[in-house]
Amino acid sequence: MKILVLAGGFGTRLQSVVTQVPKALAPVGQVPFLYLQIEHWIAQGLRSFVFLLHHQADLIIKFLEAEKNGLLTGCQVSWLVEPAPMDTGGSVAYAVQQLHLKGDFLITNADTWIGTGVQEVARSAAPSMAVISLRDTSRYGKVQFNDEFYVTSFSEKNSSQGLGWINAGLCHLNAGFFNNWDGQPFSLERISFPTLAGRGVLKAVPIQTDFIDIGIPQDYLSFCGWIESEKKNEL
Repeated sequence: MKILVLAGGFGTRLQSVVTQVPKALAPVGQVPFLYLQIEHWIAQGLRSFVFLLHHQADLIIKFLEAEKNGLLTGCQVSWLVEPAPMDTGGSVAYAVQQLHLKGDFLITNADTWIGTGVQEVARSAAPSMAVISLRDTSRYGKVQFNDEFYVTSFSEKNSSQGLGWINAGLCHLNAGFFNNWDGQPFSLERISFPTLAGRGVLKAVPIQTDFIDIGIPQDYLSFCGWIESEKKNEL
């Protein structure tokens, strides 16, 4: 299945420790974070990638070009550079329009590490999203779902604390969801997912696995330490 990788963000929260490259290329040991991501996605069976770019797109394109005959050997790889920041939903809608995408695909964030879940989400009918249980959901907001795993509601970040399920940043959608796009930026998290949940069609796919979003210095450094420990430390 094709996966669309959201990699166009400015990474402003990470700029105190990563200054020369976009956060997807933040160094982790001797390689960029995105190298480890792609390696991990390939290990989970993915071979078709579309990278959705904006900020410092040239650096990510240079990296992808360099890996076409290396890490990405045997993979289908393309990218699209947005003319302006489109937010997550607008970025996907722009790709659907410009690349004439059809059918189902996965969507994930370039800066979010998820230990497993690709195949589980791919097997779940669209629309669906991976959810992970965290001890503290305040940074992400909670996802509530019923006994049949249909998402019923979302709580905004900082408005909920304690144990709960969060959106893990990996979802399965269909190109048809974006047919009526008006060309304006919009958020999957704030617009699309609540709308789908309100219609009672968005399914949660609970995943028990390693998870980290490297978007803030503390978590980026934690991930670097985890890799340095050969994944023996806790994330």
